[in-house]
Amino acid sequence: MTKRTAAAAVLAATALLGLAEQASAAPAAVPQPPTAGAEDRAAAARAAGTPDTLAVLARFFAREGGPGAAAAAGPPRIEGEPVEVRHLSPDFVAGRPGAPVSRLEFLAGRAVAADGRQAAVWTARTAGGWEVVNIADGDDEFRYARLGAERMPGGTVFREPQIDAWYVAGGGRVLPLDEDAVRAVGERGTALASYRARVAAAYGDKLPGSAYAREGRAGGYAEAAARSDGSPPAAGAAGAALAAALGVLAVRRRRLRRRTG
Repeated sequence: MTKRTAAAAVLAATALLGLAEQASAAPAAVPQPPTAGAEDRAAAARAAGTPDTLAVLARFFAREGGPGAAAAAGPPRIEGEPVEVRHLSPDFVAGRPGAPVSRLEFLAGRAVAADGRQAAVWTARTAGGWEVVNIADGDDEFRYARLGAERMPGGTVFREPQIDAWYVAGGGRVLPLDEDAVRAVGERGTALASYRARVAAAYGDKLPGSAYAREGRAGGYAEAAARSDGSPPAAGAAGAALAAALGVLAVRRRRLRRRTG
């Protein structure tokens, strides 16, 4: 079992359901999505490894550890380079020609407690530069990146936040990486065009101007357009609020869900 943060729902609602005008044609060929550059990764790693962030992580691990929290008495550490975390792209859902299936939402750094427990430190570009916007316990971001590389070398791992499903895409196919994705596309996956048809049917009624959007469900649908240089969108007010909240340890547990792999 793992947990997903309530904070993740805020970012997902902002980034994914702010859908653009829907088109009917399914994309025949989808290019590789832009990736985070070396400078972005370095800046994200610096933000995740600051003394302030490590101090918050120590308190996070101690509080989240329950009765065994004393085992986390030692200082936490950040291991390895941050990984890209991609979400289903609104442009892909809308059928815009040439739109990749996913877009970069944030980078995740692996935090490890003294007792071996792990957490993901989410960093995103804000008005003040790369900043920590959330801490989420568990290793989903890193585990699915590894599983995706094993199942489809060279593919792009991404998440469909509305159903908390993880996939890997490439070569005109979308393959599932967890049980939620299997329920959506089957154990053997599906063609990219078929996947586009499914997400368009699922989220096409949530476009700007729709009754769903006017009612402001799921926190609203502010557009979070991807940057033309391929870097992730600014975290905006939601990210800034989360970054400020970290200073008072306002981090939330991930919701429980079944895992595979």
